[in-house]
Amino acid sequence: MNTSTRRYKTKFFPTHPWLRKPLSLVREDLTAVYARDLRKWLIIAPIIGLVTGLVITAIVVIILGKLWPVVLAYFLQHHWAIVPGLVFGFIVTGLIMQFLTPDPDEHSTEEIIRSYHEHEGEVDARYFLPKLAAAIATVGFGGSAALEGPSIYGGGAIGSWLWTKLRRIRLTDRDRRIMLICGAAAGMSAVFRAPLTGIVFALEMPYRDDLAHEALVPSLIASVVSFVTLSSFLGAAPLFDFSGATSFTRHDLYWSALLGLIIGLIAMVFVITFRRARTFFVNWHFPHWGKLTIGGFLTGLCGLLFLHVYPGKLVPLGPNYEAVGYILGQAHTSSELAVFSVLKLAATLFTLGPGGVSAMFVPLFLTGGSIGTAFAQSIAHSHVLGLYAAVGMASFISAGYKTPLAAVVFVAEATGGHAFIVPALIGAAVAYAVSGDASASGDQRLHEGAKVQEV
Repeated sequence: MNTSTRRYKTKFFPTHPWLRKPLSLVREDLTAVYARDLRKWLIIAPIIGLVTGLVITAIVVIILGKLWPVVLAYFLQHHWAIVPGLVFGFIVTGLIMQFLTPDPDEHSTEEIIRSYHEHEGEVDARYFLPKLAAAIATVGFGGSAALEGPSIYGGGAIGSWLWTKLRRIRLTDRDRRIMLICGAAAGMSAVFRAPLTGIVFALEMPYRDDLAHEALVPSLIASVVSFVTLSSFLGAAPLFDFSGATSFTRHDLYWSALLGLIIGLIAMVFVITFRRARTFFVNWHFPHWGKLTIGGFLTGLCGLLFLHVYPGKLVPLGPNYEAVGYILGQAHTSSELAVFSVLKLAATLFTLGPGGVSAMFVPLFLTGGSIGTAFAQSIAHSHVLGLYAAVGMASFISAGYKTPLAAVVFVAEATGGHAFIVPALIGAAVAYAVSGDASASGDQRLHEGAKVQEV
């Protein structure tokens, strides 16, 4: 290009009066649109989602595909093996946590929440594998917990670790907290095959009254990628698929509010009891494996007692994904469902209180479903058991974890019961309000803005 041509283009194109103002406006708009530097998350979030999806797929295959089915079949054929089997699994968990981690009481969802608030999103990757192994031992041998604990922890730890590997692309300390939540959302999304649930739960998780708004877009991207990754190996069907009514009546809404009230009160009592038990075990100067030996013994007794009174395939132990089908697809008396709910909560307390490695999302989900089904049979006298089971599930999660939006979204995604969203919203809102600030997570906080106002 000769000098005259270059001079002509430079003179006419960028400086022409007709283009000067439009170009400045375009530049201003683009600067505003990309002010938060969202472009980097288009690279980082898919990486988090892919790595998390692969890790969670491996955990699901190990626990749900290999370990728990064999253990459950043996327990159902040989009831005498339940207590020693639980004790063995819990001793393994205790030994791993006591000798291979710096703090045996720091793990799962609690560690991620604490890291978000107190450690700028830092999770020590050196203890990643021992904690996942401890979670596999806790859940796979029949502890009353499920895969959400290792999935949230695993995803959060992966996000935090990737921050150390990607710092060269101008990541800030604030970005590490975002990547932590992003990974937790991806883990939740994959394990429940419910990407929207993963996003909402991870954003609600750090606070009892607000959302971690800054992690919204990265969590959305990572959750979708993680879901697609796991689905490519294990399929994308709803985890707890059940059929139900396509509509509801005005009376169903009234009954849903009453059910939310009842479950809110039950959840408040359980959460307070659990927090006191957890504090007792943490402060008890006794070897960690010894605490878990006691927990395994008591958890096993809960399962043995239920099978002694109600022989069958329904048992308040393990990840219990199969229990949803048993509760909704088979005939159970209200008294049996009530006893199952009580022993499921007791087994959860004895599993996680002494230091079992996981979380109680699914136990609360199942307990709410059992109470909801019994409520439909004995109080509402409704034939639409799935509706009240869904309301009970959403209500207990909302009250127990202070995540009302995630509770309703989870019920819709994981069960396929989209027609139950409005009744579930009513039940979840009432349960959330009735249960007050009682939360299964002792590290959840009120939003920072609220704390400033209080001061």
